Parts: sequence; C-alpha cells; structure tokens
Amino acid sequence: MEAIVNDLLESSEENQEENICQFLTFMMADEEYGVDILAVQEIRGWEEITQIPNSPSYVKGAINLRGTIVPIIDLRARFGLPQVPYSSVTVVIVVKVDLESGDKIMGLVVDAVSDVYSISESDARDVPDVTNTENTEFVHGLVNVGEKMVVLLDLKRVLNLSKEPD
Repeated sequence: MEAIVNDLLESSEENQEENICQFLTFMMADEEYGVDILAVQEIRGWEEITQIPNSPSYVKGAINLRGTIVPIIDLRARFGLPQVPYSSVTVVIVVKVDLESGDKIMGLVVDAVSDVYSISESDARDVPDVTNTENTEFVHGLVNVGEKMVVLLDLKRVLNLSKEPD
C-alpha cells in the first residue's frame, strides 16, 4: 500500500513540475480548439438571446445567467469562419477571464464540445510566423494530441480584453 501511495505522490510531483494543465476542447469548422478548463464556468445548450444594438458582428447578444448579464460571442464570426446554422449540438461555453480590473464573464458559441485533455505547457508550440493576421494573436499555442493538432486559445485576446502590445 505504501508503494502505491509513493507512486501517486511522485506522479503528482512530476505533473506539478511539468505544469500540466487541463483544456476543454471544442470543434469549429472541423478544427479542434482548446481553452483552459479553469476558465470554464459551465456549458449550456444554445438558447435564444437578447440582441445588443450597435455591437460588433461577432457579439450575438446577451443572456441573463442567474442575475448576471453575460455577453455572447460567436467564435466562428470572431475568427472569420463561414457561418453555419445553430443545431442541437451547438453550445455556449461560459468562461470567466481574470483581468486587472476584475473578472469578466462571457459566453462563447461553438459548434460542439469535444473533450478534456491534460497537456504539459512544454508540449505547446508557438504558432509558425507565416502570416501576420489578427487570428494568430488569438492563439496561445499548438499541441499534438494523438494524431490531431489542437489550437490553444488566449481568451483575453479572443475576447478583446487584453491590452494591445506597444
């Protein structure tokens, strides 16, 4: 029994040393994207929302989530991907982003939730500098999971909440 406990403790220490993080992944346009699971508050099915006049095209509106008004962002529109009709697997991932000015809660409309992966920060690779588009600013890194590549997102930039580089 003591050997099993020691193995578990060593495994836990290795995970801490390697900075293992968990990412919730979701699908959009046949690509898999991931966000830090610690930022995810809940996953909801698509529901009707209240539209907000004069908002950017990617802001679909807002919902009332237990007394909190939550803006809803369509990530397909945010990334300039072709629009598809919402379906029974379309979900809203409610995330909380920590900012210097306080927490910001927002909903992200995605095609479907995929999986949860434990990924070492050392496995994430930088985005190749082949284009200078706004979308590359949204990416925290790329990581191979099995035979596929997952795009890890920087939520502060996706939600346009971080300060622009000087």
